[in-house]
Amino acid sequence: MTSACGCSHDAPEPTEFSEPEAPPTPWWRDREVLVPVFSGIALAAAFLIGLAAPDAAESASEGTLGGTWILPDSAAGIASLALYWLALLLGASTFVPGALTGLFRHRRLGIGLLMTISAIGAVLLGYVAEAAALAFLYSISEALEDKAMDRARRGLRSLLSLIPDTATVIDPDCGSRRTIPAREIRPGMRLAVPAGGRVPTDSLLDDAYATVDSSSVTGESIPVEVAAGDEIMAGVIAVGAPMSVTATAPGDDNSLTAVVRLVEDAQAEKGDRARIADRVARPLVPGVLVLAAAVAIIGSLLGDPVEWITRALVVLVAASPCALAISVPVTVISAIGAASRFGVVVKSGAAFERLGAIGRVAIDKTGTLTRNEPTVTAAIASQPMRERGVTADDVLDWAAALERHSTHPLAAAITAGVDRRKAETPGADGTVDRVDAAERQATTEPPVAVDVQERAGTGLTGTVGATTIAVGSPRNLDPGDLHDEVHRLEADGNTVVVVHRDGEPAGIIAVRDELRPEAADTVAALERAGIGVTMLTGDNHRAAHTLAKQAGIDDVRAELAPRDKSDAVAELAAGGHGHGRGRGRGRCVAMIGDGINDAPALASADIGIAMGATGSDAAVESADVAFTGHDLRLLSKALEHARRGRRIMEQNIGLSLLIIVGLMPLALTGVLGLAAVVFIHEVAEVVVILNGLRAAKAKI
Repeated sequence: MTSACGCSHDAPEPTEFSEPEAPPTPWWRDREVLVPVFSGIALAAAFLIGLAAPDAAESASEGTLGGTWILPDSAAGIASLALYWLALLLGASTFVPGALTGLFRHRRLGIGLLMTISAIGAVLLGYVAEAAALAFLYSISEALEDKAMDRARRGLRSLLSLIPDTATVIDPDCGSRRTIPAREIRPGMRLAVPAGGRVPTDSLLDDAYATVDSSSVTGESIPVEVAAGDEIMAGVIAVGAPMSVTATAPGDDNSLTAVVRLVEDAQAEKGDRARIADRVARPLVPGVLVLAAAVAIIGSLLGDPVEWITRALVVLVAASPCALAISVPVTVISAIGAASRFGVVVKSGAAFERLGAIGRVAIDKTGTLTRNEPTVTAAIASQPMRERGVTADDVLDWAAALERHSTHPLAAAITAGVDRRKAETPGADGTVDRVDAAERQATTEPPVAVDVQERAGTGLTGTVGATTIAVGSPRNLDPGDLHDEVHRLEADGNTVVVVHRDGEPAGIIAVRDELRPEAADTVAALERAGIGVTMLTGDNHRAAHTLAKQAGIDDVRAELAPRDKSDAVAELAAGGHGHGRGRGRGRCVAMIGDGINDAPALASADIGIAMGATGSDAAVESADVAFTGHDLRLLSKALEHARRGRRIMEQNIGLSLLIIVGLMPLALTGVLGLAAVVFIHEVAEVVVILNGLRAAKAKI
């Protein structure tokens, strides 16, 4: 519960991999539940006995301002009164000590203090039965609230169960195997993963290929093929056959434990609605005390003191913001935990609330909208260079020498094309056709670049041998006599890279990345939900529009530098939504990307979403939300889940305020008594908690 409650609901403690969470305590062994339960049993028994002994009910429910007590004449009456007192003391023991500690030690006025004053006042007036009912109902609602919060957090921490307790280490010298605790894994260790077993920490695949199931980690339901050197996240399952991997992260500090820490931090951080609830609840507590005192004093001067003091106590309870204080936290904790289980990591409660208000999404093209598997489709040497004996292979080799120092997806395509020797054989005009690696023989070692410098959005420069090589887009580097070829290749959907040697155009390389198969469906789903889609890319206009048409995106911003992407996001947030079909109903704009070029735009968006938690460090650091997988359908899932969570928050806040507004006049006019108001209030709190827990189930 929030601080306005004045109760001891702790924020989640940081999760340590070395100290696995203990299984939940059954309710019949949990003191926090048993005490209110026994209070309720005593209350029910007292009520039943009172039905058979009218003097017991009268003694427990009527008294004088001075607290004059009349013991019942019958043994049944005495037993009933004793049980009411037992119920009162048991229930009060769960909140009175904390309320008094908060008041005298921390100078904090909380809801627990309001309940304490109400219970004491009821006893002084002689209404022991009502005081017992108040103590029981408040204590049981607090116990249910604690259990609800624990349940919401437990689902997140269960992610750590995806990491096996032990790991099999392969000795690099003799190949022998030994078993060690998973927490003792260190980077560089070779590990054996049995078929059906889970990878104990982030690793690289040693085998030529393998099939893995990452559904429990990333939300991707279909097993995927991985090749030697590919990254594999902790918790992923080896499908069909064993595999060997090399650890890249310690066993107790990997991507899965990082996700849990991020989400727990997010659960402890308050969003706008949580702060609104706090802003209402915190001043409401002292305000209620003042109001109750005014009712008691003014009413006593004008009428029966006992009647008006009783009404003041009822007002004290009626205006208590119990449900309001818990309305948002339980929803946020439940929803963020649920999102993490289908591969969406939300870094704060505020980010989750904004995620539910998204009206437009700006999507980066390369690596986000596309498959992130670009391949070289053509390479051409310029005429002046061909006359000097430079071939298309030379152009590829020079570019690859520099691109080995870059993390851009296109860099990987160029270096992979050279490494697999699928470069093209030049024809008479300098163009090339891809041929199989077996048809070529590497006669020299690939060139090595030194003094390589990369500037986001502009390209690379470096030294290869005795020459200066520059690699960049046609916007930044002149393609020379290859302008027409650049236009032709871009019209076919290719991204063209220009290579310069000592300041002269040396050639061009065409790379194409195919659209993700789920991209068109994702865009259509967003449009149906009223969320507009804009594609942002540093690529050329022709290639960008070709791919956007395939995806069903109308609003395209191309040839953008990182600073331009940030400005485009700011323009979208200001209402410049272009001519896309979805104009965007919400107030917020999200940006989703995965590269270093995307970091400024991610930071400037209302919500920055990093595609793939193992992607660019700069992108993940700048983002508010991270996807642990690369399935674009996570975007529509995350937005729908956040919208649903936001609706639940609004329902809870509305119900909580409605209860307070509705009960106040009934309390002031004496229509409802203390027990009835307490009952309605605590039932409302239980309803709010149960409603908030609905956010733990992602209805996607």
